[in-house]
Amino acid sequence: MKTKITLILFFLSCFAFSQRKIADKFYKEYSYVKATEFYKKAINNGDDGVEMITRLADCYYNNSNSEQAAYWYGVASNREEGLNDEAIYKYVQSLRSIEEYEKADEWLKKIPDVALKVGNVDYDKLKTLNKDSVVVVNLDINTKNSEFGSYVQGQKLYFASARKNDGEIYEWNNEPYLDLYQARIVNNEKDEEIIESVMPIVSSKINTGFHESSVAITKDGQTLYFTRNNLDDKNKLEYDKKGTSHLKIFKATLVDGQWDNIEDLPFNDKIYSSGHPALSPDEKTLYFVSNRPDSYGSTDIYKVAILPNGGYGKPVNLGDKVNTSGREMFPFIAKDYTLYFSSDGYANLGLLDIYKSDLLKNNSSEVINIGAPFNSGYDDFAFFYNDDGKSGYFSSNRPEGKGQDDLYKFKTLKCKQFIKGRTFDKRTKEILPNTLVELIDSDGRVIKRFVTQEDATYVFEVECEKKFTLRGTKLDYKDDFIDDVKTTDVRGIEIKHDLYLTPLIIGNEIVIDPIFFDFNKWNIRPDAAYELEHIVRVLNNNPKMIIKIEAHTDSRGSDRYNEILSDKRAKSTRDYIFSRGISTSRIESAIGYGEKQLVNKCSNGVSCTEEEHQENRRSKFIITNDYK
Repeated sequence: MKTKITLILFFLSCFAFSQRKIADKFYKEYSYVKATEFYKKAINNGDDGVEMITRLADCYYNNSNSEQAAYWYGVASNREEGLNDEAIYKYVQSLRSIEEYEKADEWLKKIPDVALKVGNVDYDKLKTLNKDSVVVVNLDINTKNSEFGSYVQGQKLYFASARKNDGEIYEWNNEPYLDLYQARIVNNEKDEEIIESVMPIVSSKINTGFHESSVAITKDGQTLYFTRNNLDDKNKLEYDKKGTSHLKIFKATLVDGQWDNIEDLPFNDKIYSSGHPALSPDEKTLYFVSNRPDSYGSTDIYKVAILPNGGYGKPVNLGDKVNTSGREMFPFIAKDYTLYFSSDGYANLGLLDIYKSDLLKNNSSEVINIGAPFNSGYDDFAFFYNDDGKSGYFSSNRPEGKGQDDLYKFKTLKCKQFIKGRTFDKRTKEILPNTLVELIDSDGRVIKRFVTQEDATYVFEVECEKKFTLRGTKLDYKDDFIDDVKTTDVRGIEIKHDLYLTPLIIGNEIVIDPIFFDFNKWNIRPDAAYELEHIVRVLNNNPKMIIKIEAHTDSRGSDRYNEILSDKRAKSTRDYIFSRGISTSRIESAIGYGEKQLVNKCSNGVSCTEEEHQENRRSKFIITNDYK
């Protein structure tokens, strides 16, 4: 009996070892679906060490099955050997994907170097970043299989798809190999953009029995760059010494409406991959992704000069301002030279997220996660911006899609902010209801008006990244202005500006800023005229009001001289007000008192400061009747 049990255990052990060898072979060939099947069999038969379980988790991770990946990384983490740093980071990514954020952050702390690079992640902010500003639509042309990598040229949308029903199956994900397709972009009667007439890319030489994807096309529509498996002269997969078939970038030119003259670019190699081409706006630089030896991580973004003679320079790694120890993929350079790319090496919501960087504009080291709804807990990638800077496409395998990877169209709504505040009496600091607040644009045009209610508040909805002026206006008050009111690029925030209006009527006087005259003169200067317009305004607002004008000087100079000069100034002031259409019956008198009515100690012979003398140099506009 003992011998029989021993033999059974021996055969089970051999069987488990056999399952492992089969699984490892499929894993090495990137046949993750098959590898998963055999790893599970081996584990069920007792071959359940940390290496075996981690390999199974990797299979799920590589096919973006985050729930199963997280489960099996969790199982492996409980084994005595534990997880290595690479597996820990994949575990973190899987946990983020299924929104177990606290657990993900705890595991991230176990790899300090990576944690330092990633930093603290504000998951709530990333999940709601563009919630009210971007509309995302799953395209009708998506199928149950993968579609990804949108590129628009003219009125055509180019993309990769595994929709064909014949040909070999790619055992990484059990789908057909990818081909390149094109569709027509039209506008319906509601001016909505519609994608229709899907067909294989117009060429007999691009699509093969293996992968083609990720295009970039020149503005004139004559040159196309695309990614393809490394094939030999007979269109069969070509492998390196380890049995891996890598990716290459190819170029095609348009000949009589067909893509032809397929060219293998000179910086390709058989021992590493190059793919995901992207053109700079001036079409002098080609950006791409590669795992070549100087990479910082699994895959990095590189650039290569496109030379005037049609050749290419030496590929250059974009460096650690973009590339990380993880995967950087799918670069795209917008019209304004903003670099967009996907990565799993930064703060994210799980797996690949889309990021932007100003590296190409100002050598900035800041990489920004563009947040939801572009990003989710799943793979989000292949971002493309239309030239309008308001719409475009991206790809994702989020579960609400139609297939494995889907094409999504997005449209950004206008970025809005709010300028708000209250209006106050500057003298009493009390709120000032029924005040007109005007919003003036950078060209000086009043574009919006708001009358404050009982709580004296106002609010304007405005566009982001604009400059405005605010003006508060109320009867019998001086206007208050706030210049250089600037909105930022952060959507939805409130910018607060309170307005303080200075009352013109205080007690029985109309109070304005001092009126200045040139030395020994009484003519009205432009600055004095500006102030006197406040008097004109109050008189116009109150048609029954009658005033008298008093002009006063300081004690310097002779008494007689000051009296004559101040009287001339009082009458000059009166005449200016008459010239503005105010009836002569509205001004009871205009008298200069010289230094007869000083308001402080600064009489003849008393030493005073200039400020103290200024108190005595004044004009008074005294209301003499009950005008209400």
